[in-house]
Amino acid sequence: MADLASVIASLYAQGGELDVADPEVEARVTEAIELLDSGAARVAEVADDGTVVVHEWLKQAILLLFRIRSVETIEAGPFEFADKIPLKHDFAAKGVRVVPGASARWGSYLAPGSILMPSYVNIGARVGSGTMVDTWATVGSCAQIGERVHLSGGVGIGGVLEPPNATPVIVEDDAIIFSRAMVTEGAHIGRGAVLGAGAVLNPSIPVLDAETGVELSRGVVPAWSVAIAASRRREFPGGEFFLPCVLVIKRLEEGQRHDKAALNDVLREYGVAT
Repeated sequence: MADLASVIASLYAQGGELDVADPEVEARVTEAIELLDSGAARVAEVADDGTVVVHEWLKQAILLLFRIRSVETIEAGPFEFADKIPLKHDFAAKGVRVVPGASARWGSYLAPGSILMPSYVNIGARVGSGTMVDTWATVGSCAQIGERVHLSGGVGIGGVLEPPNATPVIVEDDAIIFSRAMVTEGAHIGRGAVLGAGAVLNPSIPVLDAETGVELSRGVVPAWSVAIAASRRREFPGGEFFLPCVLVIKRLEEGQRHDKAALNDVLREYGVAT
């Protein structure tokens, strides 16, 4: 894999001088995308120290794929698409449940036991075993979704391809993201964390502790916590305004299983939709 990484990095470095019609270029790029599609490689992962490691060469391979491929007609039953990248297929053989109306692009990985309700998973994304991508939820390019995660209805997980070193969205194992939350631009949701409905999380959004008011991070929801959408007062020359933030309202015991009814009670206590 190290040799392929070097080849892809070299091809990407050629920029406008790359011969996009060279069959050898297509073969090596396809080889890299197949690694993503099969789950043998991933765009990003969380290291033991909690930092996110981005494998830039795989992002470079995706960007090269868009350059070397042409738009073609893709037919799926009665539906017709015009795109450069085909859809995934053979879901039953892969042990993945896909409800009509759902689609995933080639180059994304769906682990056995994952479930797609009518939803969308983009190239480079990874969805772990036991995870449900619920109705009208989207998983953007290169986003990394862990195991036993629930992305509730209408959740938007943003994608990021450029620059190649940009950190994608990370949602770790056992997390729950409630309806219509938006998690974008390299935000990180820790293991077992819960994000309330309608919250917006990205690296510019402060995450505050409800007990102390202290800013814990920007764009990162701590593991085993319950966080909700909130706002904080800020003064500007034009007046007083309220800017969005995310508020950690509860800490869970590490490894504590999520009881949906209990979580709903916690959120409703703070007047939060579930």
